[in-house]
Amino acid sequence: MVSGIISLKKQEEQKITKKIVLAYSGGLDTSVLIKWLQENYNAEVITVTVNVGQKENLKEIEEKAQKLGVLKHYSVDAKKKFAKNYVFPAIKANALYEGKYPISTSLSRPLIVKEMVKIANENNATGLAHGCTGKGNDQVRFDISFGSLAPNLKIIAPVREWSMTREEELKYALSKGIQVSNAAKKYSIDQSIWGRSIECGILEDPNQEPPEDVFEWTISPENAPNTPEYVSVKFEAGVPVSLNNENMEPLDLIKTLNDIAGKHGVGRIDHIEDRLVGIKSREIYECPAATVLLEAHKDLEKMILTRHEVMFKQCIDSKWTFLVYAGLWHDPLREDLEAFINKSQEKVKGEVRLKLFKGGLQVVGRSSEFSLYDKNLVNYNIKTGFNQSYSKGFIELWGLQTKMANILKQKVDKGVEAKTDLS
Repeated sequence: MVSGIISLKKQEEQKITKKIVLAYSGGLDTSVLIKWLQENYNAEVITVTVNVGQKENLKEIEEKAQKLGVLKHYSVDAKKKFAKNYVFPAIKANALYEGKYPISTSLSRPLIVKEMVKIANENNATGLAHGCTGKGNDQVRFDISFGSLAPNLKIIAPVREWSMTREEELKYALSKGIQVSNAAKKYSIDQSIWGRSIECGILEDPNQEPPEDVFEWTISPENAPNTPEYVSVKFEAGVPVSLNNENMEPLDLIKTLNDIAGKHGVGRIDHIEDRLVGIKSREIYECPAATVLLEAHKDLEKMILTRHEVMFKQCIDSKWTFLVYAGLWHDPLREDLEAFINKSQEKVKGEVRLKLFKGGLQVVGRSSEFSLYDKNLVNYNIKTGFNQSYSKGFIELWGLQTKMANILKQKVDKGVEAKTDLS
């Protein structure tokens, strides 16, 4: 009798129409999700596309969502917010996960979730949904951000539930009349102004060179111009404010530099990445502006900050980057770390000149009013501000314990009484 009551209760729950807000890209996965949520959750689906610079036709995305029967669709232009409030902090933190990935996808997720939660509250939604797989990092970023900003709403991750292969997903899409692009058939792509990530297909073989159809933002180095191009970036308080002596807003500067660097084949990244779920994956990214700006910023910091600041900040930067990559944007530690990072950036002001050529990037000049570089100390002329006679005493003290340890080791090895004698 009890089991019968529970069964009836579940049936009644299924009859209740739910409102679910879905992060919608217009691609294969999230288009399939609309139909799947409607059928399996008896849900009214509200789709949200947050524009963080993915270079896609938002009108077409909206029309596609409407054709799939969504209750409402929202297009949110968040490019400026993304550039100023997410990308710029990443520049200050020299954010490169495992030394290579500028966390372009990772950075956009907390902003997308913030906009989704706002829309969910406005529409009295009962759930929040995303199209992330159970093998990737994005599920962690969405779930933790959802739980942090809207703990009262149900989190739905259909791809973790349905266990469809990509081939089965394509068949399901075709059976529901969902248009699938040729690119979607071959690759899974995510884009923002800070970078473009490409996965699936032939790229899953780490020993295969990526074919040229993978890339859109960067020309192949072989086909890049035969003449190098120089760019000059000015920084204030650790963020870029000017490109080639022209003051620009954050979004415009990044977009312009993406075009310039991409034209020279700069910004292609191919590496083996450690995902949070324990998988090693082969990742392909295009990050032209990010590659240039992060290299310029790191170089300028080394000229301005002391050795101790640089070394300590490397630890802070690494932790900040990992938190964002790992979906912990909302963890209090990120803000704690940013307090130090922002303080360290107060004097990071100056200009860096870089040379772009055939996929290569090289810093060729830098200057700052706060530079600790003193030519009078560095030059090898006899008349210098550096008193070389001081070095002998410094070396003696600097290597004192190293010498003591080795003298002791030698005596122990020879069976001599362990007593050091530095006289």
